[in-house]
Formats: sequence, C-alpha cells, structure tokens
Amino acid sequence: MDINNIKALTFDTGGTILDWHTGFSEAFKKAGDKYNIKEDWAKIANELRRRSLKKVLNLGENSKPTYNFDDAHRMALDDIIKDYNLDNFTEEDRHNISFNSPHNLKAWSDFPSVLPLLRKKYICVSFTLLSFRLIMDTAKINGLSWDAVMSCEAIGKYKLLPEAYITTAKWLQLEPNQCAMVACHNFDLDAAKKVGYKTIFVKRPDEWGAEGPPDPTPNKHHDLIVDSFIEIKEALGC
Repeated sequence: MDINNIKALTFDTGGTILDWHTGFSEAFKKAGDKYNIKEDWAKIANELRRRSLKKVLNLGENSKPTYNFDDAHRMALDDIIKDYNLDNFTEEDRHNISFNSPHNLKAWSDFPSVLPLLRKKYICVSFTLLSFRLIMDTAKINGLSWDAVMSCEAIGKYKLLPEAYITTAKWLQLEPNQCAMVACHNFDLDAAKKVGYKTIFVKRPDEWGAEGPPDPTPNKHHDLIVDSFIEIKEALGC
C-alpha cells in the first residue's frame, strides 16, 4: 500500500474497536440470572447484533432516517424478547441491555495504546454507524482520544451508502484516496474502496464469540491485511 498519500485513518468502531459480543452476552446473562432463565446468551447476543445491524445498514437511502443505532438496538431487543419468550425482562432490564451495555463496551486490548501513536502521523476518526453518544461514552471509558467522530447519525446516510464515505472525506477536507478505512468487515471496506478509499482489514476472530465472524477471510483487494493494531502501527511506520 502506498501510504505516502494517506492523511486520515477512518475506523469502523463497533466490532473493530469495541467488543460488543462480550458486552451484550454479559448483559443478557445478568438479566436472565435475575429470573433464573437459562438460555444461550452468546447466541442471543449475536442475534441482537444481526437484527440491529440490519436496521441501520443503508438507512437513509430513500428517506431521512427517523432513528439511530441506539434505537435500532432497542427495537431489535424488543423483537428478541417476544421471539424468545423473555417477557419477564422489565423496562430497566431492557434499557440496561440495549443502552447501558453498549455505551460501556470495552475496547479490544490491542487498540488503546496504539491510537496515540497513529494520531501523531494521521487524522484518526471514528467513522461509524453507532450513535455520537455511544462513541463519546466508550471513548471516556476506554481512554480513547479521537480526532473526530463521524457518525452516520449526522450524515443522514448510513453505510454502506456511498454518500456516507464521500461525505466523511469531504468533511475532513480530503479526497477519498487520502483516507484509509480500517475495519474487520469486508462489507464496510468494499463499500469504502468503491468510492476511492484505501482499505485496511484488521482481523477480529473473536468478534462473534465462539460462533466466529460471518466474513473472517479478508478480500484480497484490500491494501493492507493485518492480525492486530500492533501490525498496523508497524506497517504505517508509527
């Protein structure tokens, strides 16, 4: 990858930076234990992720969005409660799972110490489907200092729509080819590459717990493929 032209690193944040699977699994288990409910909470956590992600991908394509990812988490959770007969869960339980849990997600251990080093050389941006508030809260908890947060919540066009990527580059006053999208998801990187971004695939084999990620094998056309952020730091000369 020609790194000389890169001015900004734009990071997918849910999954690539934050361990949502552990956070949601623990929140479901905590609520279940209150009522002595035994379920495969890891499986249900992954189902929450699938359903909520489905509600936000390409949101805004045909009309202005009327909800954000926090709302999508709650809507997906309400559906799961019906489907899995979890009606014992109170409003407090539901709020803890859908809001408090994701707003307190822990970052993968290889990232917090590397971010300051990357920031010395590049603009480092959380470019995310997640809400502004979620990124603010998790930044404080994990000691992350982003140069900026570019949430699709403000853009009004959610990934994988090309407008999301084009607008982010525009707001950074850069050309798309001066930006490198960093993610553990081929679908995000592929959409970014289509509008001219460089793409960096960082592997997150534990993102979905024991189930494993749905697309663990990076597409060969990505500009850089690494196993961790330590490797990104070294590859970019930081």
